[in-house]
Amino acid sequence: MAYITMINLRSTPSLPKFLSVPLKILPPKTHSRVLVKVLNYILAENLKAGDLDFLDSKSVCIFVTDINIKYFISLEHQRLIALAPEDNNDIEIMANVYDFLQLAARQQDPDTLMFQRRLVLQGNTELGLEIKNLLDSIDIESSAYLTKIEYLLQKSLPVYHKLFR
Repeated sequence: MAYITMINLRSTPSLPKFLSVPLKILPPKTHSRVLVKVLNYILAENLKAGDLDFLDSKSVCIFVTDINIKYFISLEHQRLIALAPEDNNDIEIMANVYDFLQLAARQQDPDTLMFQRRLVLQGNTELGLEIKNLLDSIDIESSAYLTKIEYLLQKSLPVYHKLFR
C-alpha cells in the first residue's frame, strides 16, 4: 500500500523580510540583469548548444515569493536578456528562495515541488514543460563550476533550513 506524505508548507524555510530590504533598494530591472549575467555564465554550454532556444522571444517571470522580487528574462541571439517588468508574461515561475536553492542543488526535483505546490508555473503550459525538462536535463557533472555550486548549496541548505524555519 502506497502512502502520500503530507508536508506542512508553513515549516518550509522562508527568508525573513528584513533580509530582503537591501534587495528592494535596487530597481527591478537591475535584479534581472544580475540574474541573466549569472545564468549566461553558468549555462554558456547549454546556450551554445541551443538547449534554451525554446525561450527565444518568450517572456519569463521568475517570482521569488518570500522576498517579493520578480525577475524578467528572455532569450535573444542565444543569450539570456533582462526585460523590463511587465504583467504580460508567457510564463511565471513562483517559489521561495529555499525551494529555488533546492532545485539548484538537486535536492528536490521540479515535479515534487510542483506536486507539493511549492513551485508554481502559470501561463504557457508547453513552455513550462520545456523549462522543467531543461532543469532535469542540465548535466552538472560536465562542469566543474556547476559541480562546485551544487556542492556548496548542498552543504549550506541544512544551515539555511535551521536558520529560517
